Amino acid sequence: MNLLEYFDLPRLREALESVADIRHPRVLFVCLGNICRSPAAEGMMLSVLQEKHAHGWTVDSAGTGNYHIGDLPDPRMRAHARRRGLELTHRCRQVREADFDRFDLIIGMDDSNIARLRALAPTPEDELKVLPMALLLSDKRHFDHIPDPYYEGAEGFETVLDLLDEGTRNLYDTMSAFGS
Repeated sequence: MNLLEYFDLPRLREALESVADIRHPRVLFVCLGNICRSPAAEGMMLSVLQEKHAHGWTVDSAGTGNYHIGDLPDPRMRAHARRRGLELTHRCRQVREADFDRFDLIIGMDDSNIARLRALAPTPEDELKVLPMALLLSDKRHFDHIPDPYYEGAEGFETVLDLLDEGTRNLYDTMSAFGS
């Protein structure tokens, strides 16, 4: 789905127009601790790229907090992701100002992450790189953010993986359509 046509989103269009090399985008996914949502988004995006035989993308994840630096993602998220064929081996790290130079798009999972990312952005142009992941969901979803499954049961992790699967596929399709 080309989200630009489907939603006619000027915010997404503006962010995509700022991507330095649309054929080799650099994307950073961000959540609070970098142990559930953002490493799962990274794993989903890498899976989509492998499935589509897409090359040249740079994909990473980070957290706005410094709680879990160096740790693997949450064992529950890794278990649920593994059931979908994803191995989450990312080591948690905190987002830093230098990431605004390294990445074209910085995608936050909820309003708190978005606010922290915008506050960290060194320039107004860098603020434009920050997008909410929910922007990449179709309107049939009733989510304005990607919920944190940390304090939830199995259903919370599955819901997050479903949302991230849709969002990363939509990101790939939109980037591909935008670049052609």
